[in-house]
Amino acid sequence: METQFDGRSARVRLLDAADELFYVNGISRTGVDDLLASAHVSVATLYAQFRSKDGLLQASLERRLEGWRECWDGAISAAQSDEDRLLAVFDALTLYRERQHSVRWCAFLSTAVETRTDHPVSALLAAETTLLNRRLRDLAAPLAGAQAEQLAADILLIYNGTLASLLRGSPADPIARGREIAKAASRSSRTPRTISPG
Repeated sequence: METQFDGRSARVRLLDAADELFYVNGISRTGVDDLLASAHVSVATLYAQFRSKDGLLQASLERRLEGWRECWDGAISAAQSDEDRLLAVFDALTLYRERQHSVRWCAFLSTAVETRTDHPVSALLAAETTLLNRRLRDLAAPLAGAQAEQLAADILLIYNGTLASLLRGSPADPIARGREIAKAASRSSRTPRTISPG
């Protein structure tokens, strides 16, 4: 049976500790003892819940991917136009950061920097990349038609630059700036409307 502490189960405390330590201090720099101290659990509890530090990392990324997808789904649903649905990735990023106060930039990019391609979490990193690519392409289609693939790639590049700017701390408000640049890219790639002869 999981013990409660501050209203959270041991599993949730470990996941919260991973969020706080892995993506702020770094995965390799975060030792098991750091996780145990932050979560107020024993080493036996960590291994009973996740089997290993890598297992905790995987569960943490799974939780983040689910939370990110939920934020993005909500932002798309709230959008009022095709353009706003495409740009909703930036609105979702704002919402996600409001919910996850410890976010510095991107847990998935951070993990990719620290892990090998044969690491157990590689499939999750690929799933997050696939979600970005496919969804942006689908959202770009009503705006750019045959150029949707290129527009989606441009938006993804701007999004990745926005994440890096969050880590760098410059420019000010990179999410808003990224959204404006993405809007300009969207408008420049619009499929011209054909005017039928009168």
